[in-house]
Amino acid sequence: MIRLAETERDRTVRSWRVDGMDCPSCVGKIEHAVSRLAGVQDVTVNLMTETLTARLETEEVAAEVTRALAALGYKISPQATAPTAAGHGPGDHKHDHGHAGDHAHGDEEEPGVPWWRTGKARLVWLLAALVAAAYLGSRMFAAEAYWIFVAATLIAVIPFGRRAISLARAGSPFSIETLMCVAAVGAVFIGAAEEAAIVVLLFALGELLENVAAGRARAGIRALGALMPRMAQVERDGGFVNTPTDQLQAGDVVRVRPGDRIPSDGVVLEGHAAVDESPVTGESVPVSRGPGDPVVAAAIATDAVLRIRVTVPAADNTISRIVRMVEEATASRAPTQRFIERFSEYWTPGAMVVAALIILIPPFAFGGDWAIWIYRGLSVLLIACPCALVISVPAAMASGLSAGARRGLLIKGGAALERLGEARTMAFDKTGTLTAGKPRVTDIVAMPGTDENAVIRLAAAVEVGSAHPLARAILEAAEARGIQPPPASEAAAVAGKAATALVEEQRVSVGSPRYAAEIGEELPDAAAVERLEAEGKTVVVVLTDDRAIGFLALRDEPRPDAAAGINALKGMGLSCFMLTGDNERTGRAIATSLNMDVRAQLLPEQKLQEIEALKAAGPVVMVGDGINDAPALAAASVGVAMGGGTAVALETADAALLGERVTGAAELIALSRATLANVKQNVAIAVGLKLLFLVTTMAGVTGLWMAILADTGATVFVTLNALRLLRWQSPFAAKAD
Repeated sequence: MIRLAETERDRTVRSWRVDGMDCPSCVGKIEHAVSRLAGVQDVTVNLMTETLTARLETEEVAAEVTRALAALGYKISPQATAPTAAGHGPGDHKHDHGHAGDHAHGDEEEPGVPWWRTGKARLVWLLAALVAAAYLGSRMFAAEAYWIFVAATLIAVIPFGRRAISLARAGSPFSIETLMCVAAVGAVFIGAAEEAAIVVLLFALGELLENVAAGRARAGIRALGALMPRMAQVERDGGFVNTPTDQLQAGDVVRVRPGDRIPSDGVVLEGHAAVDESPVTGESVPVSRGPGDPVVAAAIATDAVLRIRVTVPAADNTISRIVRMVEEATASRAPTQRFIERFSEYWTPGAMVVAALIILIPPFAFGGDWAIWIYRGLSVLLIACPCALVISVPAAMASGLSAGARRGLLIKGGAALERLGEARTMAFDKTGTLTAGKPRVTDIVAMPGTDENAVIRLAAAVEVGSAHPLARAILEAAEARGIQPPPASEAAAVAGKAATALVEEQRVSVGSPRYAAEIGEELPDAAAVERLEAEGKTVVVVLTDDRAIGFLALRDEPRPDAAAGINALKGMGLSCFMLTGDNERTGRAIATSLNMDVRAQLLPEQKLQEIEALKAAGPVVMVGDGINDAPALAAASVGVAMGGGTAVALETADAALLGERVTGAAELIALSRATLANVKQNVAIAVGLKLLFLVTTMAGVTGLWMAILADTGATVFVTLNALRLLRWQSPFAAKAD
């Protein structure tokens, strides 16, 4: 389907949706054909979303692009708007298909339509019936058997011959269709018409299998969009109205019942619920969400009703952004893929030269039989089809990108996915990355004659209403112990030193050890204070009427899975460094607890310098919060943002960890290595099968129909092998949970 869209800034940019792209060869044909048109620039083709984008000099050029695509056999039709994740995924549309013979390359595996009813399937059934009829006719009319198969072959080759001619006119004379047609027609002339008919049928069958496999890969992306509910309950005039999710706008208020998916990103207005965010972040443990807390689209409210104010329109919610990012990522070619595509440009004409030499040299130089060597040369032509080799990399990359996105690992393209697996060093920011970014009470020490609960109770009473991070940590510690702070009055502050208030008719102060010393109060356990501060913790003393009753230690603690994540990375052979702007004492204390090296008190430009130094040992992955670490993220071989679906986290780095788990960094490396291993397997399968059948063909053991199977079979094998990545599971998931 063709999609016409305009950008606000430049109305000459057009984007088309083209049905029938099922392998990288299709991408190359379309790019080459459209790029040759006058007035067309910046041509980009995305295999997984079947989209073509180009910059046109005039409006009239759009019609030329449409005619060029139709001439190549790709079925196209206009669509007013692009589908959104709220109700549709890539390819989630209906088609009006023409006759199978007219559009042999024109059908995608439409949602809701079985593969055996698509245009390519109809072509296969037609050719199969033709070959079967030829076999039956040859049994009934034995004398005319050869001519029956000649007729069947010539009829069967017509749609592919038309496409080969169109491709030659469009600048691709050495297409796969050309190889197949030359081999089939050549076989007819040397008396192998029966095998020629089988070759054409197997070629059509191979295209059908490629189409089915491409549909399976696209389904992985469509599944992301399918996470979104189609309807939402929106408040209207004091009641609730069922409204399509793709019509939600910022400011709408929606109701989400237990078991419902949240229809858009928003903020909770009323209700408390455990929210399952695993469809988005991959985090299996539900998180508590209440008034003021942000929620993301497609998460599930498990146990209570929530009233939510929508903060972004449907097209900009987390799922929509993820779908767009994965679609764009699949269009980004990895270095290995670019190399193989360049190689294949020379492979096909080279194969034709080799086939010609095989046909000519043995008869001329050694008196070989012309029929035998023409037959073997034609077989080599079929073996040389580069389909399996060309699809080996993008199929694996697309599957890897989709598998990661479904587990909260967003990677912006095959290049980043490939570089992740080559990394030798992982560098982490501390605050908000290795740690949660907010302090919590780690130790409560009570002086003789009092107890821990009394210390935290009075401290919380003084801090009620304060927005200071330490104050919030003290209040959270009291709440965790079920302590209700008593009322306080006459609250005051000693700038930079303490907070004071009148609580139960006594003056209570919460301040630093220096403040206690200034008012003449000596701590009875000064050694404990020094020990806690040496661990990078902040100590606050609680005093009643200027007498110390205890003290609290607070620290921004490592995330629960931080140690497991660092150990996993080290187990994979990576060196781990912490790069922090915090003081040396705090940074070293956190790094020591995580068993990693540290560079502390770094300004942003110094972090960048550290990244450059680390790159001397090999590729470096930098993991940061996506905001303060922008220079370091940009300087690293791969920048990874730790963020729960925020726009910054999704847009500033090469990858993002939606689950905000340190083990996610290890999962990225594991996924990349699994993808690269899959690529190597695919290349080995593609090249290995071709070499095997080349040897057997030259030895006269196998013939034309086995030659086409060498290509079709290899293509199917590598595609199915790549699809295995869609089922990839994190080796650290159980530990992280």
